[in-house]
Formats: sequence, C-alpha cells, structure tokens
Amino acid sequence: MIGLKYTLIVAAEGQVDNTASDIKKGVLPMSDLSIGYVNVFVSDFDRAVDFYSNTLGLKRSLREDSFGYASFEAGPISFAVAATEDPALVGKHTGIGFMVADIDATYAELIEKGVEFDMPPTKQPWGGILALMKDPDGNIFYLDPGFS
Repeated sequence: MIGLKYTLIVAAEGQVDNTASDIKKGVLPMSDLSIGYVNVFVSDFDRAVDFYSNTLGLKRSLREDSFGYASFEAGPISFAVAATEDPALVGKHTGIGFMVADIDATYAELIEKGVEFDMPPTKQPWGGILALMKDPDGNIFYLDPGFS
C-alpha cells in the first residue's frame, strides 16, 4: 500500500514576537497547524483518477466530475487531483513522497503497470533510497521507503 509523506517548509524574515497581543489577534500560536490535503493539477481528469485508483491503488474517497476534483485516502492526509486547463500547473515536480514498505518490489510492480520513472530506486548521499515516478501528466513524485 502506498502512503503519503508530507513536509511543510516555512521561511520567514526576521524574528517573530510571540506576544499576547499576537495570540489574541489569532496570529500565533499555530500549534494546531496541520496539512489536511494535497492537490495536484492534471489535464485529463478521468485518466488521472484511473491512474491513482487503479495503477497506484489509492482508495478514492470523493469524485466530483462537475468540478474536476477527486480525493484519495493516502495515509494521514488526503491526496487529490484537480482538473485544470492551465498547462503551467501540470507536469511539475511536486515534492510529494509516496511511502512504501518495499521500494524495490513497488518499483518493479509499477514498472510492470507502465509507470514512468525519472530515477529508479537510488541510494542518496544521506543514506536513504528514493525513486522518482511520474503520473500521466508528468507530475513527479518521490517513492520512498522511509528511513533505511
């Protein structure tokens, strides 16, 4: 089963003053901040839903054809595809990592299903192993076995 790994990167200029007035304004703290969903833009909605449902095996939790939106169960957050006619939004490196227990077996299975990879499972300088796979729109995702 493929799960979804997510990382939130926040850059800020200067220091943040954690004062009572900031908290009262609702600015701070954000200790309850979490990622609830991730959307990836696609040009062919039906093809994308088929890919994520049938090729990757993610369980679909919602499909709304009139809005071109479908979401899938992918671990602790929801993964979704959203149709767009803007070609600038598709075919990007997403920075999203799908977690797998056995990267070599998953890689072999996905290759057999016709999934295109930019990089096979490869040992990284920090010691981990990653692969880079593409969806039918060319959106790029990590395939990651976690800490190895």
